Amino acid sequence: MKKITKRKQKILELLEAVEQPTTGLEAIKQLKKISGEISKFDETLECHMRLGINVKHADQQVRSTTVLPAGTGKKITIAVVAKGEKINEAEEAGADYVGAEDLVEKIQGGWLEFDTLVATPDCMAMLGKLGKLLGPKGLMPNPKTGTVTFDVKNAIKDIKAGKVEFRADKQGMLHVPLGKMNFEAADLMKNFAYLTDAVIRVKPSAAKGTYMKAVYLTTTMGPSIKIDTKNLTDEIKEYVGH
Repeated sequence: MKKITKRKQKILELLEAVEQPTTGLEAIKQLKKISGEISKFDETLECHMRLGINVKHADQQVRSTTVLPAGTGKKITIAVVAKGEKINEAEEAGADYVGAEDLVEKIQGGWLEFDTLVATPDCMAMLGKLGKLLGPKGLMPNPKTGTVTFDVKNAIKDIKAGKVEFRADKQGMLHVPLGKMNFEAADLMKNFAYLTDAVIRVKPSAAKGTYMKAVYLTTTMGPSIKIDTKNLTDEIKEYVGH
């Protein structure tokens, strides 16, 4: 039998105090405690959801965005492909890299030192040839995520404020970072509530049965804690205001 490491043993001992499934706030408090005792760096809180959808059907796709009110705790590098006055608008809004054909050519050459790529609609034709490069990495601008827009200023503002994208994978799973573990528990809970509310709001009408089948909160190197989905809607009302 494989020997349990001291770290694993410590985690198991700390998890004994958690009755699962539990509330989102209680899970966050326990994960903060566990992270503080076993981690040597500031971990990220992650949310993993298993949805009752069949992603093979186009009318059951789940993809959208939400702004986490407490931010992500991560500095986001933004590149913008635009022309004319929109270049100045992007620079004034705080974009890290701005350009048109020159920036597209740079990306085509393999440069990908950015977290989010925003493009104005009139520049999307230039990005068409980069689909195979940007698509698999989730970097291709998309109207559904607000990254294809003439409103460059507000797009950059939202991204810097903590805008995150969520998209169900082939197994109907969502994986979304919710902030750093050095955040206050109430702030992490608010981020979790806003994400959950956003996911509920985009439930496909074609999805039948239980939509939110399982929800887990975990940290970068830590254990996962199962959330009580039966009472989750009531729990998040306190944070999202409806």
